[in-house]
Amino acid sequence: MAHISDLAQAPPPFVRALDGLRRAAPRPEVTLSEIPAPARLAPYAVALAADVVDKPQHTRRPVHGPAATFVHAPSEEAAELATGRFILLHDPAGSPVWDGTFRVVTYIRAELDAQMGNDEMLGTVAWTWLSDALAEHHAQFTNAGGTATRVLSESFGSLAERPGTIDIELRASWTPQSPDVTAHLEAWTDMVCAFAGLPPLPPGVTPIPRRRLT
Repeated sequence: MAHISDLAQAPPPFVRALDGLRRAAPRPEVTLSEIPAPARLAPYAVALAADVVDKPQHTRRPVHGPAATFVHAPSEEAAELATGRFILLHDPAGSPVWDGTFRVVTYIRAELDAQMGNDEMLGTVAWTWLSDALAEHHAQFTNAGGTATRVLSESFGSLAERPGTIDIELRASWTPQSPDVTAHLEAWTDMVCAFAGLPPLPPGVTPIPRRRLT
C-alpha cells in the first residue's frame, strides 16, 4: 500500500498517476478529500471521497492529498446532494482481469424521490452518464463494467409520515489506457454532479430531478 508520503518508494507510473490526480480540476460544488485506500486489492492504491453540496462556500482550504492543492469547502448549511468514492489501483505486474496495470474502481450514490426513483430507465441513464462523461473528457479506457442499484427506503411507526425515498447507486470500474488519469477523475466528478442533478450535463443527457438529503 502506498500513501502520498511514500512517493520515494512508489514506481514511476504510480507517481505519474498521483500527479495527474493533483492536476484534476473538479467543479466547485465537489469537495474532494483523500481517504484510506483498500489494502488488499493491489500493491499500490489511492482513494478519494467526493461530496456534492447545494451551497458551496466560496473559500478554499489546503488539502494534503493527491486530489488537488485546494478544494472548495462546503458551508455548514449546505445540503448533501450526492457522494462517491474514487479508487485508483496499480499493480506493476499487470492483471489479466484488468487487462492492464491500472484499474479505476468507483461508487456514487444519490437520493431521489420515490416517483423519479421508480423510473425503469434509471439504471440505464446512470450507466450512460459514465460513458458520456468519460467520452466528454477524452479519457481513454477499456474493460468497463458496473452495476446500477435502486434502494427503496420506507419509514414506519413514529417516522411513518416521512416520505419514501429511493437511492440510486452506481458501482463501476474500468482500465485507464495511460497512467495520466487526470481526465478520468474529472470525468468521474462530473458524473457525481450529474447524479446530484447539477447542470450542465453531457450533450443529449436529461438530468433527473433531485431531492435534497436530510
